[in-house]
Amino acid sequence: MTKHVTPGDLRVFIEKFVEGYPKATGQKKIWRLPLAVTAKADERFDILPEIAADDHALPEELLSTGRSVVIFFVPFIKELARENHKGDVPCRNWGLAYESTNKLINKLCEQIKFFLEKAGYKSALIPATHNFDHEKLMARWSHKHLGYVAGLGRFGVNAQFITPSGCAGRLGSLVTEADFGDSPLVSEKELCLYKNGHKCLACVKRCPVGAVSEKTGINRKKCWARLNSNLHKTKELADLEQTTHVCGKCQVLLPCSLGIPEV
Repeated sequence: MTKHVTPGDLRVFIEKFVEGYPKATGQKKIWRLPLAVTAKADERFDILPEIAADDHALPEELLSTGRSVVIFFVPFIKELARENHKGDVPCRNWGLAYESTNKLINKLCEQIKFFLEKAGYKSALIPATHNFDHEKLMARWSHKHLGYVAGLGRFGVNAQFITPSGCAGRLGSLVTEADFGDSPLVSEKELCLYKNGHKCLACVKRCPVGAVSEKTGINRKKCWARLNSNLHKTKELADLEQTTHVCGKCQVLLPCSLGIPEV
């Protein structure tokens, strides 16, 4: 027998988990209040192979009985963004934050799955990161593009995902049998200042290797090369996990880092 669960119930569950995670795990508190949206697992997601990877999975491929897609964003605190602003290579705490946030997201997805299973609904999960093709440098399950379709945020010039809490943070998602309907947080076509006709391009200026362009957006190969170089050739990221490919210079201390930029 199933129990009715609302998008509000789910949002509260996610918020409480993130709020209690530092104390439960002994982690330093580096996260702000998370955001979450739900969307019907309908034909809107059929656009994913066009706007993301051409082999991007559809919700029904993860869970044939799925009725909703859940996407959430866990934003970083301002202090972490400020620390990573210095210099051309990421600070060690930014790399550690990447690792700990991936663990948080994976654990949160597992707990959401358990929470919904207790209410009578199956769910299907995808890891927080590295579910992508290393040749195409595109994810087969892109949390950002799912969030775009569901109304969690919009893309900036740098291909970072701008939400009502900014772009400095990480995303997670899952598909569930629960029928949550649509609960978008963003309806505007664009949130990026430049895309809305205003002067900015701060993200273009911030990239240390020129991988971001106002005309072509993100050069994925150049960006990926830099991430690999950061991991293997800098003392700041020495001894971190081999999946810790980070930079974040085009995410921090920008108008869109911590919220929707104001004109």
